[in-house]
Amino acid sequence: MTKTNENLKINDLNSKDAYNEFFKTCACKEFSRQMVEQIPFTDKAELLKKTRAIFEGLSKDHWLESFEGHPKIGDVNSLKEKFQNTKMTAASEQSGVDTASDVILSDLALYNEKYLNKFGHIFIVCATGKSAADMLKVLRQRIENSLEEEIYIASMEQLEITLLRMEKLI
Repeated sequence: MTKTNENLKINDLNSKDAYNEFFKTCACKEFSRQMVEQIPFTDKAELLKKTRAIFEGLSKDHWLESFEGHPKIGDVNSLKEKFQNTKMTAASEQSGVDTASDVILSDLALYNEKYLNKFGHIFIVCATGKSAADMLKVLRQRIENSLEEEIYIASMEQLEITLLRMEKLI
C-alpha cells in the first residue's frame, strides 16, 4: 500500500465530487474521468505529474473541449453568464484586464473575434500575471499561426492553467 505523505483533500472526496473538482480545473470530461481513476494521490508532486500525463495524452478533440470552459479574455459578460462554475477562478486569472484602457479592451475584443473566426475556438492563454496589453501582444502574434500550431500552443497554455488551478485545488 502506498503511503500518503500529504493530506490532499481531493483524496477524501467521493467520485462525483472529485470529478466536479477536476472539471473545474479543466473542462474536459475525459480528463476529469481519468483523474478520478487515479485517486488516491500520494502527494502534490504525484497529482501534478499525473495531471500533466493525462492532459498530454488527450486527443485534439479533448483539448478543444477543454477550451470551451473559458470565457474570452476580457469578456466580463461571458464570465457572468456562461461560466458560473469557474467565474471566480477565471476572473482572478484575468485580473490583468481590470485596469486596461478602453482601447486595449476594444482591441482584445476585435482580435478575439478574428482569432475565433480563423481557428474555430477561443484564444487560450495562461493570463495569470499578464496585463491586458501583454495578452493582446500574444494574441496578435499567435493569430499568425497555422491551425495545427495554434491548437498545440493553446493546449500547452491550457495545461499551464490546469496545473495552476490544480495547485489551488489542493
